[in-house]
Amino acid sequence: MENTLNQLISESRLPAVEAALLQTFRSAAIDKIDLLSGGLSGSAVYKMIVQGRAYVLKLDAPSIHDTHALEETSKAGIAPRLYFREASAGITITDFIESKPIRQVFTPEKLVSELANTIRSIHTLPCHIPGHDLQQTIDGMMNNFLQTKVLAGPIIEECFTHYLAIKQKYPWDDPDKVFSHNDINPGNLLCDGVRLWVIDWDAAFSNDKYIDLATAANFFVQTEEQEVEFLHIYFNGAVDEHKRARFYTMRQISRIIYGILLVQVAVRNKPAGQQLDPEMEGKTLKAFGEKMAAGQLSMATYEGQLMYGKAQMNEAVHQMRSSRFTRELWRL
Repeated sequence: MENTLNQLISESRLPAVEAALLQTFRSAAIDKIDLLSGGLSGSAVYKMIVQGRAYVLKLDAPSIHDTHALEETSKAGIAPRLYFREASAGITITDFIESKPIRQVFTPEKLVSELANTIRSIHTLPCHIPGHDLQQTIDGMMNNFLQTKVLAGPIIEECFTHYLAIKQKYPWDDPDKVFSHNDINPGNLLCDGVRLWVIDWDAAFSNDKYIDLATAANFFVQTEEQEVEFLHIYFNGAVDEHKRARFYTMRQISRIIYGILLVQVAVRNKPAGQQLDPEMEGKTLKAFGEKMAAGQLSMATYEGQLMYGKAQMNEAVHQMRSSRFTRELWRL
């Protein structure tokens, strides 16, 4: 038996969803609908078949604010085609992309090229969404994490000590801000077998270009050779020591921030009565990847989220203990 709208959509939201379907397709009838992520209580994403074609229906909390980031990126061909969006109702309808594993479609070198070109395309869009003060935002996240003492110890202390060194040198006041996605991770990239599509633009706003570059690189740029190519493509060959230094140091900031966020997510998902494991030793990206490949971990679980958060912080400390970190910090 196929799912119907009233089986998956809450009664309070059903009229607005039906109105959106009617406006988009001239009919509220659907062939099929399946939940992809989320649920009735919060944001939810559905795959629906309408008149034989697949679409994505996303339900967010209604908002009086709409940055129009999705409209801009859809028009530019960076995000999937947008058919309907009403922020006040929290409803979005876009094309459904049948995504294939990115690393199976692209070689590591080709993926680096695709990412650099995609990010450059994002950053060339008109920048009209006001951003937050980057330094204040990062300071706030780090200070809150220290004060709550969710996770403590030498590695955490070293992360923050090195960050303070970066903080004194990094050019936070650079006025050259760009339209930024701000969370380019594997979950927000789709591949149709030919090219990349970027989704989830809720956090998009004007920001330092190195945020997107560093975030994406931490997931997909594995070697210094790939790093050189990544920056060469993004900057059209105009790469100097200062740019390399900003990129490298922002990668370490990004690792710490992702570590903090993932540990906080893990805490929220921790089984009742279970103590949070404070051990940092051996929690590396390599060990995490091996456990994922063996099916021993999942990012949907407390254990997977906690280990990945620790691995990000351990990798940041490993990098910030290196002679390269000292050299790049001097070049800022």
